[in-house]
Parts: sequence; C-alpha cells; structure tokens
Amino acid sequence: MHMRDNEETLTFAEFALPPAITAATDDLGFTHCTPIQSAVLPYSLSDYDVTGQAQTGTGKTAAFLITILTQQIEFPGDASRPPGAPRALVLAPTRELALQIEEDARDLSSHMSAHVVAVVGGMDLDRQQQQLEKRPVDILVATPGRLIDFCNRRVISLRKVEILVIDEADRMLDMGFIPDVRRIVYQTPKKRDRQTLFFSATFNDDVMNLADQWTVDPMHVVTQPEQVAVDSVDQRFWHTAKADKAGTLVQFIQHKQPSHTLVFVNRRDQARYLVSHLSREGIQCEGLAGDIPQRKRLATLNRFKEGKTNLVVATDVAGRGIHVEGISHVINFDLPEDAEDYVHRIGRTGRAGASGISISFVSEDDAFNLPAIEEFIGTNIVCTHPDL
Repeated sequence: MHMRDNEETLTFAEFALPPAITAATDDLGFTHCTPIQSAVLPYSLSDYDVTGQAQTGTGKTAAFLITILTQQIEFPGDASRPPGAPRALVLAPTRELALQIEEDARDLSSHMSAHVVAVVGGMDLDRQQQQLEKRPVDILVATPGRLIDFCNRRVISLRKVEILVIDEADRMLDMGFIPDVRRIVYQTPKKRDRQTLFFSATFNDDVMNLADQWTVDPMHVVTQPEQVAVDSVDQRFWHTAKADKAGTLVQFIQHKQPSHTLVFVNRRDQARYLVSHLSREGIQCEGLAGDIPQRKRLATLNRFKEGKTNLVVATDVAGRGIHVEGISHVINFDLPEDAEDYVHRIGRTGRAGASGISISFVSEDDAFNLPAIEEFIGTNIVCTHPDL
C-alpha cells in the first residue's frame, strides 16, 4: 500500500487482534492500516467513543467492523438474547452502502460465527424478517426507514445494542434522515451504556451538534478529505459546451476505450437519457439511479464489480455505496453543485493507493461550481480542450 512517509503507519499485527480476525485480514490482504484505521483503532479497541472525519474509500468501514467483531469475540455476550436484538447496529444512509458494509462484515467474520443481517428498503421485507428471526443477530446494518418499520412491528429491539455506528452522518443530514436517526438512537441504551462510533466526511456545526448529542467524550480523529483526491487522482477539466457533452463522452469512450468507468450525472432523468443515448451509439452501459428497482441496481453493481459491465452512469446517492476495485476513470458529465460531492466522486478511482483519472466536463452551466471545488481541493483548476 502506498503511504506518505510522514504518516505513522501501523500494521494490523500491532493490535494483537483475535486469531479469527487476523485470519480474515490475512485473507483480504490487509497488512498495513490506512490513516483512518491507524487513528481510530487504538481508541475504538479501548472502548472509547470516536468521531471520525473520513470520506469513502479510506478504510473506515473495516475500522469499525474490526472493533465490533473484536469486542464480540472477547465478550461472547448473552446467549439468551432474543433473535431480533442485535449487539451492534450500523446505520448507513443508502441501500448500496448498507449492503456493501454487510458484505465487508461477512468477509471480516469469515473465520467466526457472526450472524450479520442487513435491513434496507426496496428489498423483500419478509425475507429480511426471516433472517432476523433465524438466530440472534450479532451485527445489524440498516437504513433508517426500514429499521423503523421493523422496530414498529416489534421484530427488532435495540435495547441490547453495545456498539452503535453512525456512518456518513453528513449524508444522513442532507437526505433528511436525522429525525428517523434520532428515534432509532433513542431506542438504544443510554450513551454511557454503549460505545458510539460516528463518521462523517465533513464536520460542520450541524454534524458536530449531532456528534455531541450521541457520544460521550469522544476521541476526534481526522483524515484530510482532499488527500484521496489530490494525491492519487489525475484530475482533468475539459471545456465542453452543454450541447456537446454527450458527443464528447461518446468520442472519448470510442477512441480511448477506458477499462472500468463510472460516469456521474446530477439528476436521475439525466442518467436515463445518457444510458439510452450511449446504447444507441453502440456503447454497452448500465444506469445506477434511485428510481431503478433495488434488485436491478444490485445486479448492475455486481456486473460492474466482476467486469462484465465496464461503464456505469450513476447519480450521487446511488454512487455513494459503490466500492469497486480498479475503477480507472471517473467522469463528471455534470459537475456536482457541492464541492464535497466532487471529492466523493473522484475518490472512487485511485482508492487505497492505486492511481486513477478523473475527467470533468465544464460547460457554461457548470462554471459556477468551479470556485468552490478549487477552494475545497486547494488547487487552481485549469480547463483545457478535450483530449480526444
């Protein structure tokens, strides 16, 4: 793994993790911690509450899952727990992210018997209920709306939660989920009787306020949000008239034949338009947007992971949970209105030390968003003509 010299890099071996977790990290090829893991694990493994500022692609998911699984091995817990009373609860804003966390939890618990269940909207409720009732749940990963449905139906009780993880709190705030999250947190043990790990890509006043309400004397750890973007992604900005964007994208794909490409648009209708336009040009691609049924989105995500689909057009919300190794190009067909979303998007490529390329189309409409992005990434942006 590529690390900067001035950063203290810990290895997983230094934490004396339980053998079952060490075996799983070995299977996954984890030897050195990422910066957020080096910062979080010394505190989280010692039962401190943690507030962590880290974006996607930094390894924070493994940090909180290793904490949860270590605690569950060292303190086996109450065997008489009812099935729907999880020991750990992870809240995530989107279905894709929740399902990705579930998959990571299964990977990290492959050498132990942990019952991991995800409850998310847009998927079969009865099937999720069967999973919950099969045997006591060790780790429950959930989106807020579906979790409240199950709590109201008394299928799930949060009274036995020992570790609460709130992931991407800033996104929860943006999506209007905080009233739901409040109701959920209120149903868990009091904050002095549980450990809380709270993550957000940004910490503005609203996010800080939530962290203060839900944690006790937390250790606050920060990884620089721009690091992923600036260090390992070759960022390019192309002058493109609004009317020429689709044609420019087609030319780029046909001439350069990029291997694994993620194209971001700002709206769902734009995603639909672009997928049909590219298909008409004979370019195989698929869409990932909020209005596509969940089952179909998952199938698309799996094909993209396996390399059966090399081009996916996504909106920010749908793209938030995409953790796919080896994305070579991220193309901002539309520049995001929010500078932080720009960093989230281009952070999909160049993850964990690999290098990648981002190309942003800058039309007359997009130019207004450039100053905020420049300020956020701390770099002057130079727009050039498309390199086709």
